[in-house]
Amino acid sequence: MDLTQNSQTVVAIGLFCVIITTLCCFFFFHRSKASQTRRREPPMVDGAWPLLGHLPLLSGSKATHHLFGSIADKYGPLFTIKIGHPRVLVINNSETAKECFTTNDLAVSYRPNLVAVETMTYNHAMFGFAPYGPYWREIRKIVTLGFLSNYQIDLLSHVRVSEVQTSIKELFNVWTRKKDSSDFSQVELKQWFHELAFNTALRIVAGNRYFGETAVVNEEEAQRCLKALREFMRLIGTFTVGDAVPFLRWFDFGGVETAMKENVKQLDGVVSGWIQEHRQNRVTGKTNNEGDKDFIDVMLSLIDGTTIQGFDCDTIIKATTMALILGATDTSSVTNIWAICLLLNNPRTLEKLREEMDIHVGKERCINESDINKLVYLQAVVKETLRLYPPSPLSGIREFREDCTLGGYHVRKGTRLLTNVWKIQVDPSIWEDPLEFKPERFLTSHKDVDAKGNHFEYIPFGSGRRICPGISFGLRSAHLTLASFLHSFEISKISNDPVDMTSVVEITNIKVTPLKVLIKPRLPPNLYYKAM
Repeated sequence: MDLTQNSQTVVAIGLFCVIITTLCCFFFFHRSKASQTRRREPPMVDGAWPLLGHLPLLSGSKATHHLFGSIADKYGPLFTIKIGHPRVLVINNSETAKECFTTNDLAVSYRPNLVAVETMTYNHAMFGFAPYGPYWREIRKIVTLGFLSNYQIDLLSHVRVSEVQTSIKELFNVWTRKKDSSDFSQVELKQWFHELAFNTALRIVAGNRYFGETAVVNEEEAQRCLKALREFMRLIGTFTVGDAVPFLRWFDFGGVETAMKENVKQLDGVVSGWIQEHRQNRVTGKTNNEGDKDFIDVMLSLIDGTTIQGFDCDTIIKATTMALILGATDTSSVTNIWAICLLLNNPRTLEKLREEMDIHVGKERCINESDINKLVYLQAVVKETLRLYPPSPLSGIREFREDCTLGGYHVRKGTRLLTNVWKIQVDPSIWEDPLEFKPERFLTSHKDVDAKGNHFEYIPFGSGRRICPGISFGLRSAHLTLASFLHSFEISKISNDPVDMTSVVEITNIKVTPLKVLIKPRLPPNLYYKAM
């Protein structure tokens, strides 16, 4: 009897446990489903391939920021793609950008470990690609105080003015040799802008000039160095198969990683030579006076013989020097190239700009940096150029280091982030006639909007902790160069056809073909040699 009762009791307890377990499983299953429903994720774009994800979609001829803009029109301002295995969130409107770079700014201040970054930035020593943390903060502080503060920018004004005036004189000499019966001469401006920007950056960073009459190297070596810098910018923005499918990295399809290593080796040799030259000058007492020290001088005086977060001083100086020259060369030169293209296609705007310069400067002297504050229409032209053609139409890739909520969606830790700056800056709900070149908008409806990262409808240099630190330097260089060129020369298209504005998929949004134009002087001949 006791055994029977015990058996029945055991059975009853067992049934009770089964029922409770079943109910608990049912409850937790539905709770999990409800939680997943509440934590909905951004829409995934259709058409992902096994292993490769959406890489085939990105391999077309259409510029990536335009492609993403079209996808956003279909899927909404946030969507997800897969580049191989990793998920990438693409944001395309100002509201999401604001939430991203304010509320979630710390979470998205990290960089993913990409093949290009590992291979080409001295294993993340280049501070623009370094992980967020003590090393990044220390180097950014040194760069800001030693190179990019308003005080340093003012202190180096004479270098920018000197380089612009010298380049204007050299362009005048080209006109003198090549002018035709109509007093016009054909010149290639894309190369001219790049060489001017490179000379300016190089003088400030390393104290040298590579182009022009006082160059320290021959023309062939200078062109080889500039070409290597352009190739660096192309390669650093390249996704490799190894980024998408890590176990395939060994095959190096297309030889991309090999090209990266060769490019860095070439640039490393050049920059190492500059550092060695500066060290020899310190030993022999040829170092510049305090007011004339270049950035390598400053870096050597601050960190020579030390290490920061495991990086030796030579690695830090090489990585930082390359970063500064690359950034300073591209930002101002690319902006001016696009500005000239837009002005040639909009002659009434060009004429209005000339009238402003003639009123505030005249034709009896050259433009100085102090004149720029009075040239408000010129500043509006540069702003509008940066709106339509930001230097990086897709911001540098980030990575979420924790789960976040963005635009009402749940974003998983480890998701990568791309900001479609171009799409944000042509949003028709914010910008009237968004694809039209209208500098006047920055004197009227958007006169208080600037590029410092606080107006999220206009972020050509990014926003948040990792905003480009060279905004002031880049804008002042672009303003002075564009104003001086247009004040010094009449400019005209070679044909009646519009200038081709086709963009390419690169970190910097540059034109593919040379920019050939006709020029003739606007000023008295003696001014092209004055103070040069």
